[in-house]
Amino acid sequence: MFGAGAMTNSIPEIRDTELMFVIGSNTTEAHPIIAMEMKKAVHRGAKLIVADPRGIWLSDVADLHLQLKPGTDVALLNGMLHVILHEGLYDADFVAKHTEGLEALMASTVDTTPEWAEEITSVPADSIRQAARMYATTKKAGIYYTLGITEHTHGTDNVYGLANLVAITGHLGVKSAGLNPLRGQNNVQGANDAGASPIYYPGYQRVDNPEAQARFEAGWGVPLSPDPGLDLNIMMKQMGKSIRGLYVMGEDIVLSEPNANRVEEGMNALDFVVVQDIFLNETCRFADVILPAACFAEKDGVFTNSDRRVQRVRKAVNAPGEARADWEIICDISRACGYPMPWYNDPGEVYAEMAALTDQFAGITHERIAAEGGLQWPCTSPDHPGTPTLHEGAPIIGKIGLQPTTYRSSAELPDELYPLLLSTGRTLYHYNSATQTRRAEGANELQPVNFIMMHRRDAKMRGLRHGDAATVRSRRGEIVAKVDVSAKMKSGCVWMPLHFAEANTNRLTNDAGDTTTNTAEYKVCAVTVEAVQSS
Repeated sequence: MFGAGAMTNSIPEIRDTELMFVIGSNTTEAHPIIAMEMKKAVHRGAKLIVADPRGIWLSDVADLHLQLKPGTDVALLNGMLHVILHEGLYDADFVAKHTEGLEALMASTVDTTPEWAEEITSVPADSIRQAARMYATTKKAGIYYTLGITEHTHGTDNVYGLANLVAITGHLGVKSAGLNPLRGQNNVQGANDAGASPIYYPGYQRVDNPEAQARFEAGWGVPLSPDPGLDLNIMMKQMGKSIRGLYVMGEDIVLSEPNANRVEEGMNALDFVVVQDIFLNETCRFADVILPAACFAEKDGVFTNSDRRVQRVRKAVNAPGEARADWEIICDISRACGYPMPWYNDPGEVYAEMAALTDQFAGITHERIAAEGGLQWPCTSPDHPGTPTLHEGAPIIGKIGLQPTTYRSSAELPDELYPLLLSTGRTLYHYNSATQTRRAEGANELQPVNFIMMHRRDAKMRGLRHGDAATVRSRRGEIVAKVDVSAKMKSGCVWMPLHFAEANTNRLTNDAGDTTTNTAEYKVCAVTVEAVQSS
């Protein structure tokens, strides 16, 4: 909608915001550095609205906690849009100048009253009105979200809803405001910027765009296909079918992908598997070849932060054994496959090639970053200062097309056999598949085993007490986890982290995909929980 897949604003701007709307993000645990800026803002008097099914640290200090049912974000956002549009709280001047489709959006929200939203979300109608009014009437109001918004079968609609809120209130191109997706892993932004996507070349240039295709064909010296590739969710379902071989780099898919039992079946059906990583992990069990890679401290290059800031990383120590930098391995494999890969002297030359083919990176070089510090794209020429805040003056895309959305339920809801609604996420002590952090004695001592967080009432109904071992079962698999009875949970909902290979939560999760992006619905599936039966 806005023409750039990244935070519109910068992380340092958070400390000066007047209002933060944090939705689908347990920021203090998943993004603790960004959360430090949020804490500074709260201490300075900024208002805070948190929308999350669980009680989290931020909700403890929030002015308003919207404790919605998992998977009902569209209803909540449409309820807020109803209030802003039909009470005349929107920025009429910004909307007239910079958006299209106001009439259709108004019509789509006529019936999405806060009372309607309350029935679906369980958030009180008065709280929805209060949140909408607070957000719409505050100038420096920023929205911050992450995987709790996108990992749904309606994740795209969730993002549309947030973008609609930003656009109709004019909170775009304003410092300490905007729409800010927090990237889930280090350098995810950089990987996307560099074209690690089935539909984009570097710089978000679509593979089916003839001009982009011609540009990269000339730059790389080979013919290129205009056909999009397969996304990750489809790839996992095609293993052993249309996909016969797999090259996995820096991703433990057996632990991180949903419906893990099916993933393992697919891995067993492949003819050939290569895994390139810094440590042995669960996916390595299926590998025919393992290529040892250098970690961040063992190589030169750049990382791109969530706020589009490109920063240098420099080699501090030599890589152990036969481990090499990823780019060196990829270049050698490309040459072995017959592609005349240039002989780059260093990763700075690789970045220079990408920048020469990508307008928004054209002014960024390793040398300039070293001299000036991090640079934020768009940075279109050697004398361009970079862009801390996107869309100042006007949206970079021109007119923003407002996107009406319709609430629809998640792919799998609780029933008599599976009466509890499971959502998943991360904890402060471990990082993603925990390939690194579970090797750290301190982190592992603080959080050694998987657990299931549940409301006291739900635990009591099942004869479970805090610390008991319980079997958690979905339609796809079962695992055993430790019970964590917590007042943070809504009754009827449970929550689990994804870090533990020996009790892999993703054996339970649903691989149903979003209708646009096909991102899997990690955040909603139906489970049953019972005490472990003694043999």
